[in-house]
Amino acid sequence: MPVLSIVVPLYNEEGNVAPLVERIVAIAGHLEGAPSYEIVLVNDGSTDRTLERIREEVARREHIVLVNLSRNFGHQLAASAGMDIAAGDAVILMDGDLQDPPELIAEFVTKWREGYDVVYAVRRTRKGESPFKLFTARLFYRIIKRLTKVSIPVDTGDFRLMSRRVVEALKRSPERHRFLRGMVSWVGYNQVGIAYDRDERHSGSTKYPVTKMLRFAIDGITSFSDVPLRFASYLGFMSSAVAFLYALVVIGYKLFSLHPPGYTPGWASTIVAVLFLGGVQLISLGILGEYIGRIYDEVKGRPLYLISDVERS
Repeated sequence: MPVLSIVVPLYNEEGNVAPLVERIVAIAGHLEGAPSYEIVLVNDGSTDRTLERIREEVARREHIVLVNLSRNFGHQLAASAGMDIAAGDAVILMDGDLQDPPELIAEFVTKWREGYDVVYAVRRTRKGESPFKLFTARLFYRIIKRLTKVSIPVDTGDFRLMSRRVVEALKRSPERHRFLRGMVSWVGYNQVGIAYDRDERHSGSTKYPVTKMLRFAIDGITSFSDVPLRFASYLGFMSSAVAFLYALVVIGYKLFSLHPPGYTPGWASTIVAVLFLGGVQLISLGILGEYIGRIYDEVKGRPLYLISDVERS
């Protein structure tokens, strides 16, 4: 049984597979104490030659495990599939674009041997990313930290080491809208961060455009916070209070026969009331819809992912 499992979900990363595996092997093969290891490469329904590149690595190297999913299930579920297959006493999860330097694995293992169950990487700098991406990322981490009851470290991604008991706890949490970095924080145990400088993408393009980033942010917030639901209630109370005050003003104008400049009987009050209350109702329905949609997905009970085949070198 391997002591260390390195799990890498891959989607359309044909240009990154070979250099990624080479750098991981160079580090994992020379760790102190020479622990046995495996590299679990998860093909998440890639449409380029990623699967072919992984099979080439399986054929030419040892310690490689290919997990080929039946279709594209998304990064978080692909990572979950890899962790379910991984057999190591410690599991390292990392991205396949080489922005997460494999050289940090040695520091992860050192901290794990010191007794930590989770060793996560904290992004000190992020090379090759636009000011918009940097700003929205910083904003997202700080918003979710304030909204959730779970202490999720800021400026962290999924690049981390987890002990076997943490991985087993995650396997017993079959959520469909997964936010792994939040789930790992929820598990608890001894956790520590290591600061690092994130590199530029080695090749290819990002798999997280603005729409996916927004979807991921919504999944993270709704998975670990009920604040949006309470916000809808507060908004309802606030709109009721504003409507009550406005009603007092209208009654005052009526009793004293006063009319503001440009007054047209009935038109302004009707439009303001309709637009204000309509907006509040739509916001509240949208928030409720997000949570109900997640309940619907959970109740169906479908598998998180489907594996087409598993190949080992």
